[in-house]
Amino acid sequence: MTKLLGVIGDPIAHSLSPLIHNGWLRDLGYDAVYEVMHVPDGEFSTALKTLEKRDCLGVNVTLPHKAAALAAAADSSMAARTIGAANTLTYRGDGSWHADNTDAPGFMTALGQVNSDAEQVVILGAGGSARAIVHALSVHGIKHTILNRTVSRAQELAGELGGAKSSYASLDQYKEYLESATIVINTTSMGHDANVLDLPMGDGRVFFDISYGAISQPQLVHAQAQGWVTKDGLTMLVAQAALSFEIWFGERPAFEPALRRCRAAMEAVS
Repeated sequence: MTKLLGVIGDPIAHSLSPLIHNGWLRDLGYDAVYEVMHVPDGEFSTALKTLEKRDCLGVNVTLPHKAAALAAAADSSMAARTIGAANTLTYRGDGSWHADNTDAPGFMTALGQVNSDAEQVVILGAGGSARAIVHALSVHGIKHTILNRTVSRAQELAGELGGAKSSYASLDQYKEYLESATIVINTTSMGHDANVLDLPMGDGRVFFDISYGAISQPQLVHAQAQGWVTKDGLTMLVAQAALSFEIWFGERPAFEPALRRCRAAMEAVS
């Protein structure tokens, strides 16, 4: 029988996850299908009960359900518990689910080769996405500073997940901190409001916006004009998806073909 996989969120119609996973399922010959699953906030547990009756192998989880996914699982990985959120659930066939979080390793894969002794990372924002990034950087021993408009949130995140390598300050001080940063990671929602952060000259340093497509484009264009090497969130999306696929099927799918399919799909609608 064809196994069911999917991504749960609200909103979710825009998701590229079906394109990514169905491509891998086809390439590798698995009898499974990956679907978009729109589930309003507050209805997550009910949705899982429905999926248990549909021969579901597992699901990815995005906003606003990542905390609910962790709470609904019978057991979970250390990373999911530490971050306080799950983006991957695996159905164990007995009415229970296992929770994982592939956002943190997916981010490190997308970031690429780093020197933990040399990097000075600045994270813009202290929301849910920043939690996985701070956890990942801390695990790898990379020094980082969290900048947020509400400084108390940055302080809380640094204290909870950052450890000795973490510091914090106000987002209003970003120009001061970006002068010495080797890597800047934008997790803020300013792109959704068409706002662009004025950056200093990059001189070949890395600017990573975890958004992708039209939302991130104005900021990335500005960063490139200022001499930054840019990365967008599409690489992180594909990387964390590959880790989820490996959890479900025991093998890591090819990264580059999936990334090319996503880029082509985005160009077709731009």
